Formats: sequence, structure tokens, C-alpha cells
Amino acid sequence: MGLFSKDIKTLNDLFVHQLQDIYYAEKQLVKALPKMAEKATNPQLKQGFLSHLEETKGHVTRLEQVFTMHGAEVKAVNCPAIDGIIEEADEVSGEVADKEVLDAALIAAGQAAEHYEITRYGTLIAWAKQLGRSDCASVLQKTLDEERATDKKLTALAESKINLKAAS
Repeated sequence: MGLFSKDIKTLNDLFVHQLQDIYYAEKQLVKALPKMAEKATNPQLKQGFLSHLEETKGHVTRLEQVFTMHGAEVKAVNCPAIDGIIEEADEVSGEVADKEVLDAALIAAGQAAEHYEITRYGTLIAWAKQLGRSDCASVLQKTLDEERATDKKLTALAESKINLKAAS
């Protein structure tokens, strides 16, 4: 069922499809974050990726909770957007020899994933509220708050240290 599929007829159908999309994305990030941490050379960045891995596992659990609360099957649908973000991160990080530049590239990749997630969770929260599911919205809000916090941490790390080192 694609975003513009005939199977999506109602806002509820769209809500469930987007849950399935972000569920897939989160599960892919559970696989990608350890690799990103392994490539990172800055200790704070490495630890940040590992900490966010644990949060991301919690995001998967929360999404499963929302599926159950909403009476929908816990199921993932392919998300070409997150696959592309992860693929690009692998390609770029494989081409960078300078460790400071590599860390800057990894932050950019991490933020690309965060920004994707932020847009998805924001939309899901709005739709959940429209569907009268403030219970689902509040669970999704917890994850959105964590995604925004991670994005801010990555920005702070980039601007205070990593980008400066990469530029010199």
C-alpha cells in the first residue's frame, strides 16, 4: 500500500500507513545506529549514537503500543525515504578519509534521519488528534520530544566542536 494507493481511503487509513512507515524507519535505524557509532571518531558523537540507539528501541516499543491502542496490526511497510537516508550516509561516510570530516558527515546523516522522523511524528500527532485519539497522540509526542532533543544535541556537538575541527 503506497502513499497514493487506492487502499488509502480515509484519514484513519493514512494514519495507519504512516505508523507502518515510521515503524519500518525506526527498525532500520536500530540497525544503522550501531554502524554509525562504530564509524564515529569523536567520543561524544559515538556515545550520542549509542544513547539514541537505546531511545530508538523505545520508539519501536511505543509504536507497537500505538498500533495496539488503535486496534491496528503491528506491521511495517517499506520506507524508501529512510532507506535513501541510510544508503547516502553509508556512501558518504565510506568516502571520507579525514576523521573530523567523517564525524561532520555522520552528524549530517543523523540529522537527516532525525528531521525525517520529526516530520512524520508531527504529522501522526496531528492526525491522531483529528481522529479523536489523543491517547495515541500523547504516546507519539514523547517520541517527537526525544527526536527533537537528539537533533538539538547533534547541532550543539556539530557547532561547538566537530564542524570547527572539520574546517581546519
